[in-house]
Amino acid sequence: MRTALLIVFLLPVPLVAAHPAPGSSTPVLSLKNGKIRGEYVTVKGTERRVRQYLGIPFALPPVGPLRLAAPQSPESWEGERDCTHQPPMCIQDPELVVQVSRIMSLDFTPPELSEDCLYLNVYTPADTPEQKLPVMVWIHGGGLTMGSASQYDGSSLAAYENIVTVIIQYRLGILGFLSTGDEHARGNWGLLDQLAALRWVQENIEAFGGDPHSVTVAGESAGGISASILTLSPQAKGLFHKAIFQSGVATVGSYTSEQPLPQAQIVANITGCGISRTEELVQCIRGKSQDELVSATKQMKLFLGAVVDGDFLTGRAEVLLQRKEVLNIPVMMGVTNHEFGWILPQSFAPPGWEKGMDRESVLAIVHMFNPEGVSSANSLIADEYLKDAKSPEDIRDGLTEVIGDLLMALPVLNVAGYHTDVGAPVYLYEFVYSTEILRRHRPSFVRADHADDVGFMFGGCFWNGQIRITGNITKEDESFCRTMMSYWGNFIKTGSPNGPGLVNWPLYDRQKQEYMELGQNQTARQKLKEHRLHFFTVTLPQRLQQMAAAAAGAAN
Repeated sequence: MRTALLIVFLLPVPLVAAHPAPGSSTPVLSLKNGKIRGEYVTVKGTERRVRQYLGIPFALPPVGPLRLAAPQSPESWEGERDCTHQPPMCIQDPELVVQVSRIMSLDFTPPELSEDCLYLNVYTPADTPEQKLPVMVWIHGGGLTMGSASQYDGSSLAAYENIVTVIIQYRLGILGFLSTGDEHARGNWGLLDQLAALRWVQENIEAFGGDPHSVTVAGESAGGISASILTLSPQAKGLFHKAIFQSGVATVGSYTSEQPLPQAQIVANITGCGISRTEELVQCIRGKSQDELVSATKQMKLFLGAVVDGDFLTGRAEVLLQRKEVLNIPVMMGVTNHEFGWILPQSFAPPGWEKGMDRESVLAIVHMFNPEGVSSANSLIADEYLKDAKSPEDIRDGLTEVIGDLLMALPVLNVAGYHTDVGAPVYLYEFVYSTEILRRHRPSFVRADHADDVGFMFGGCFWNGQIRITGNITKEDESFCRTMMSYWGNFIKTGSPNGPGLVNWPLYDRQKQEYMELGQNQTARQKLKEHRLHFFTVTLPQRLQQMAAAAAGAAN
């Protein structure tokens, strides 16, 4: 289960470091804390150079007494800091990183692990030093348990869309999200790291040619969940001005909790720390070595997420959205049309699932992902998605649809509605593009899987590094890359994805429910998942009420 969810929430994008520009000098910048030295790089299809700065510290190393504590401002340094190498990854399971990379057919050598990992990477056009360019701050995916800035390359977006791209890291797993629910470990450390990175951007991005008054926070999967949670935090006000949630919103799963102590007890058992007093637990974990923490991470079978602490987060995500306690800013959000078509099921479905399944297996998996639902509800859900199934293959397809809807599509649709309720401009999409590069590694029934959109919006077709996308990138792929970058770039610049040469992307509202279908041809459509949304919001509650009334009548 843990491996399955980690695979789902890890961004499967090839790491491609852009090539250093031949014969170029090294760019040096003066920041608040000292000078940094980067390098000039190039991308395919354009003569434009990009300045790349890797491994810039935005906080003190969160070690010793700063373990399980809020991030602190970085110290100043003397001389020029070398920012030409990827930063170490935060503490996580390195074997799982390799495993996921192999599943995704990626040639990715992970950087070393270190608790000293609060760094970010910046990519900015080399020829606009005096301009104030719009900024995108990207939060990586990985289930809040794995991932790194080194899995992404912002050079294509910088070169083609004339924006400053910032890719951040944050503490993960136990060190990023453990909470005892009291003053000894309030939690949300990884989210506070994200806030610290956004504050760093406000203080320093002008040195890179960026505009601190035009910042978009964006992310995919767990990164999208994080970006969505940030729009609910009063502490984030003024730090960004637009937001993008790709296949992840604050209401997905159980990513916000009001009672974190039971999870802390599980962590205590895994780490061998006592839980009789929360203070002792925290001190014990602060005394663990890096190897011990990595070992504990490998044993984790639960996810630690955001906690309602009354400060960073004042209530559960759904409640805050219902109260309209959310930033009123332009938002772009969306899903793929087969969110859990391939990557996830192969980790938790029975052997041979891709050839077909039976109803009992589907019901067991629905219960796994909807444990709080009563058995009768889960049975009704299975019936809804399997009612037209005539073969084991049809049942398999029903499984991939129901899990995608439960965990991704329906939460995204609900959150889109909440943002329109406060008057925010909302642009919704469904990504449906299919490319041979990905199809050749998957069964024929798989459509656009979880995170397939990310490589295109990052301009992966034009990456020019030592680690490449394996396979033949077609002219059609390149054209679609340009379209995706243009839509995303326009939104980052103006708060609207629309621009010259693009199919008009309508605003989403609760009445028309218009959205953009992103595929070989861009098409504006209406009422995404209308039938399924009606089932979960109207039909299912009515049937459960009828069953409860019938049971009460029989008891009398």
